[in-house]
Amino acid sequence: MRRAVCPGSFDPVTNGHIDIVSRASALFDEVVVAIGVNKSKASARLFSAEERMEMLREATKGFDNVTVAGFSGLLTTFCQENDIRAIVKGLRAVSDFDYELQMAQMNSSLVDVETVFIPTSPEYSFLASSLVKEVAMFGGDVSALVPPFVLDRLTVRLAEKRAAESAGE
Repeated sequence: MRRAVCPGSFDPVTNGHIDIVSRASALFDEVVVAIGVNKSKASARLFSAEERMEMLREATKGFDNVTVAGFSGLLTTFCQENDIRAIVKGLRAVSDFDYELQMAQMNSSLVDVETVFIPTSPEYSFLASSLVKEVAMFGGDVSALVPPFVLDRLTVRLAEKRAAESAGE
């Protein structure tokens, strides 16, 4: 069985993420979407690991061969523990490739794992979770960039964040 992992923070999941997962699911027998749970960065996240996993489960429910899991520590350890031999990474630009190539080479030096790069579909080449959050925070329309249920959660969370910031001033 050909198993792959699509790792990321997914804070929040975007249509670009879903595009890469969809395409990976056509290439592999099983795809695990793995959310990195880094406790030192938890305060910087808009959504908790549990919320991100819930959103990803909803976003991927149409793919029979896709599951969602969380992990902490090294991705290569997660791959070893789950008998995964391929890491799937989406590439938006040449700058992504420079970073991801180094990461792929490091990962393969640690364990027997290959990295498969999937170029982002052109309509998502600019899309990043951080940009979605920033645009939404300033009232921009991100409805075409995330699934509707993610937009709903994002709208509520950002309103809560604004209210908390206003109360703290």
